[in-house]
Amino acid sequence: MNSIAAFALLLSYLLPYVSPKTFSLLSVLSLAVPILIVINVLFLLYWLILLNKKGILSLVVLIIGVSHVSSLYKIRGKSTDEADNTISLMSYNVHSFNRFDWIPSESIPQDISKLVHKENPDIFCAQEFYNNPDINFDQYPYKYQDFNNDNGELALAVFSKFPIIKKGSLHFKKTANNTIYTDIVIHTDTVRVYNVHLQSHKINPKTDGLTKEASQKLVKRIQISFVKQQEQMEILLAHMQKSPYKNIVMGDFNNTAYSYVYNKVTSENLQDTFKIAGKGFGKTFEFKLFPVRIDFILIPEDYEVLMFENFNVNFSDHYPISTKMRLN
Repeated sequence: MNSIAAFALLLSYLLPYVSPKTFSLLSVLSLAVPILIVINVLFLLYWLILLNKKGILSLVVLIIGVSHVSSLYKIRGKSTDEADNTISLMSYNVHSFNRFDWIPSESIPQDISKLVHKENPDIFCAQEFYNNPDINFDQYPYKYQDFNNDNGELALAVFSKFPIIKKGSLHFKKTANNTIYTDIVIHTDTVRVYNVHLQSHKINPKTDGLTKEASQKLVKRIQISFVKQQEQMEILLAHMQKSPYKNIVMGDFNNTAYSYVYNKVTSENLQDTFKIAGKGFGKTFEFKLFPVRIDFILIPEDYEVLMFENFNVNFSDHYPISTKMRLN
């Protein structure tokens, strides 16, 4: 069992370099990487307690994939006092403000509004945004909302305290998912902010769907969504590479930090703010089996990450994340 778990984790280290279009079945393994890491850590502890050298297997595999482990859990975070040129960012999949009462609360829109007002980020990106009359983001003089789905009710939205001089949509086809961008003038700099919502898997972790649905059908659906994510990522990268400004990418990737799409996006000279300043598991999605981090804030490598925070609030199926950075 230890050998199987170690081999599976070792195999997962190839995931960032294997295109889902080439081997979509292997890509599905990216969703299980957190479990594989935890299992190998438990095996290591088990053999250490028994003073048995068999623990070397999991130890070596974990050391080889130390970057994977750091993507799952950070022992120590980072927090720096306010400084000049400090900009705060927040990303949150608001799940249409509990429009269909998934959560037994009638105050979700007001709760999210209060959270955003309290944290007061300079730039706030929302996914699955819905024009609810009870929300209030009046602290933002500049905003951009784009509705790119069949019913025209859900949107991606960017709210900014700084002027937006250009905005647009990448218009993903035949899907409710999309990516938008805004060119924002921050003091004397202009940056391009992408609000990302890549293809969804349509898995509801709060139902028994994972056990009732035939496993082959479920895996097939996830394979298809990973291929669509790659296609959407390729559109995003092509657009980023033509950007006249430095790029900031944040939002809901519907995929983990062990995936091909994450690796490709971060390879565009971007750093994962959680890896620099986060703490704990960094969970951003409610999944009952293990902590999942599928929402990211990625900023240019030459910007300084001052802090990162996950908010443990149950206002959506996702958890909001924020970071503070300093422009150089």
